[in-house]
Amino acid sequence: MLDHGTAPPTAAEPATGARRPSNPLLRRKPVELLVAEGGKGEGGTLRRTLGMWQLTMISIGATLGTGIFVVLGEAVPKAGPAVTISFVLAGLTALFSALSYAELAGSIPVAGSSYSYAYATLGELVAWICGWCLILEYGVSVAAVAVGWGQYLNEFLDGTIGVTIPDALSAPPGDGGIFNLPALIVVVLAMGLLLGGARESARANTIMVGVKIAALVLFCVIGFMGFKSGNYSDFMPLGRAGISGAASTLFFSYIGFDAASTAGEEAKNPKKDLPRAIMLSLVIVTALYVLVAFVAVGARPWKEFEGSEAALAGIMKDVTGHSFWATLLAACAVIAIASVVLTVLYGQTRILFAMSRDGLVPKVFAKVSPRSGTPVANTLVVSLFCGVLAAAVPLGNLADATSIGTLFAFALVNVAVVVLRRTRPDMPRTFRVPFGWIIPILGFLTCAYLMWNLSGITWEYFGYWMAAGLVIYFGYGIRRSRLATASDTVSAEK
Repeated sequence: MLDHGTAPPTAAEPATGARRPSNPLLRRKPVELLVAEGGKGEGGTLRRTLGMWQLTMISIGATLGTGIFVVLGEAVPKAGPAVTISFVLAGLTALFSALSYAELAGSIPVAGSSYSYAYATLGELVAWICGWCLILEYGVSVAAVAVGWGQYLNEFLDGTIGVTIPDALSAPPGDGGIFNLPALIVVVLAMGLLLGGARESARANTIMVGVKIAALVLFCVIGFMGFKSGNYSDFMPLGRAGISGAASTLFFSYIGFDAASTAGEEAKNPKKDLPRAIMLSLVIVTALYVLVAFVAVGARPWKEFEGSEAALAGIMKDVTGHSFWATLLAACAVIAIASVVLTVLYGQTRILFAMSRDGLVPKVFAKVSPRSGTPVANTLVVSLFCGVLAAAVPLGNLADATSIGTLFAFALVNVAVVVLRRTRPDMPRTFRVPFGWIIPILGFLTCAYLMWNLSGITWEYFGYWMAAGLVIYFGYGIRRSRLATASDTVSAEK
């Protein structure tokens, strides 16, 4: 480890500051080196243009929308009216991890999010596993969200011009369709915004976030008009197991609060603004989720949510008896879910940027355009992958697989806080998790609990995903890691 008075090592000589254990799987990247490389890519650098408000909007944009507009229809049948408790349980789990994220983001303000935190504390193999889980969290969730976008687009088209996109072109195989064209379209639109630059994308996202918050407030106002207390008479029809199962699914709704941490190398004042943005976004999102879920179940019997991916629009139509309000909400949902696609896609490209800079994935993902200051090739590759995935895979499998990957990555972040406090107790921190190690330990345990409650098929998919990741790491990353190649150079010179 480096002393505070030691100059940060260069990328060509990480051995001066990195621990070099006999086992290459445990090699760690010094915090100073991570920070020193901030923004630097192949052929260009990322631009620091984002302030605290824009970072908060990125996190809200990546989080708010999916759980309410899309996944609510899957969660309510699992928990019944007690789905509001499921939202609180999932939010509490996210809060513990958010506190840990806030501490690490203020100490290590880089683009790799929890991947970079793990690289500095837990070693290269764990960092790779974390990064591979983040690809599942961000890349696959883009596809999952895009699938739901098409449902609300059809609601909007039906309410305005009386025409909908045929099922064959608006649903993936297994859900009654052949190819989900709207899902591919929204990913391509988000890609176009990202290619224009981080500042321009952030501006568009801020507008879309304003629209989605206004839409949810409008839903609550109208939903209260049809609120029936009798819908809560049997509050826990499926017991505690139902609440836990729904919370595990709904954790998908909180994916994205950490998106601000992926913008660490494009933030103007990352050490102060990143922790604030992460915490503020989570508070706003959780409050809205609980309120909207409470109103939704009060306005519609919980058994009628089964199979509904555009539940809120349907409730507004039922309450008012007119299609206008449902059409308006569907229009807002189209914009809201598009912002999730935009910001989560942004996060995925920045994580791959960091992994590429470390040599664990091909260099193409770290190439930055000098003109726009964005990783153009990275954005194109990720967008096309996510678009094709969205068009070909059903939502349910995507959402649960994304949840388990996210929970695993969040669990590692909580461990990283404990490790970094032991190994670097004197390192400057702009934010500290309160109550010592208690919160990170609770964060780890709650993540593990929600993972345990996911279905066997979800664990099976996760096992396949992790096996594929390990094959890639041992076949490519372990030999091409920049820490490995730099260590070989130092050994040869000696």
